[in-house]
Amino acid sequence: MEKKFEKQSPARTPRERFILALERRPLTGLVPHFELVFYLTMEAFRKVHPGHRNYAQWDQMSEEERSLHRLDQVEIYVRTAEEFGHSAIFLHPNPGTLEETVRLIDLIREKTGDKFFLMIHGDATMGIPGGQQMMEFCQRLSDEPEKVKEEATIRVEQALQRAEELKRRTSLDGFALCADYCLNSGPFLSPAMFSEFVTPYLARLVSGYRQLGFYTIKHTDGNIMPILNQLVEANPHALHSLDPQAGVDIAEVKRLVGHRVCLIGNVNCGLLQTGSEQDVIASVRYALRAGMPGYGYIFSTSNCIYTGLPLARYRLMLKVWKEEGWYV
Repeated sequence: MEKKFEKQSPARTPRERFILALERRPLTGLVPHFELVFYLTMEAFRKVHPGHRNYAQWDQMSEEERSLHRLDQVEIYVRTAEEFGHSAIFLHPNPGTLEETVRLIDLIREKTGDKFFLMIHGDATMGIPGGQQMMEFCQRLSDEPEKVKEEATIRVEQALQRAEELKRRTSLDGFALCADYCLNSGPFLSPAMFSEFVTPYLARLVSGYRQLGFYTIKHTDGNIMPILNQLVEANPHALHSLDPQAGVDIAEVKRLVGHRVCLIGNVNCGLLQTGSEQDVIASVRYALRAGMPGYGYIFSTSNCIYTGLPLARYRLMLKVWKEEGWYV
């Protein structure tokens, strides 16, 4: 199958093919793939993932030590993308100022050129609050809604100011908007409340990013169906992760909005850990066969390659992808 991959892959770079998918344009060859995060770097490369490192003492490190950390992170991101066929890399910048984000992006570009699509987290909207803050959050929505909206506006404008600086100083391609809105049973806020407290700010954020030339991927787990139209109306380039464990059927989403937004995901990551090999193969095939027609699909799990998930199961998922995920 590796010979097939080499022979039939078009000359475009992974980044270019990823952008074609985001724009729902026709392409040939293997459908693009990426994972929001690949945490199994210790098992794959004997390296601790950047997101698992304790940077509490970052400010106490010498510049030489920080530089070594950055180079090690770059090696991990690039090895992951090359080993597992990712077209895009989601970066976890080091602590500190915007300068650290700029440095990490520059180092990746120096090593790989324009081979990979580069993105960072860029959501400024309100997701599901943590358990400690949930009661206070709900009270504020009721008691001081206008103040909550003012704060939401400020967060969005601050995010866009940061994006302007990144546009000026880097070759970043886009943002993954990673605020989670939904539980398995449905959105945390009712559709009516979501339209009041989230949708306008998500739309403003996406519009601002688009005006700067960035691509946006809106991520949320859970059952998005009651707010699907609102998410699409906010005009992101793509929706991720199309969670089958929450009953999200990619075929139905494709039918409803596939002509308006790129779809990413839907391979059941729970089955990758607890299902049989046949369960995994069936989930991969369903995602490919429902997502690929008409273009505008990027192959991915329904969350990420998380700690504890067997690496062999991810490799099985990729085997089916390389055998069956072809445009001709």
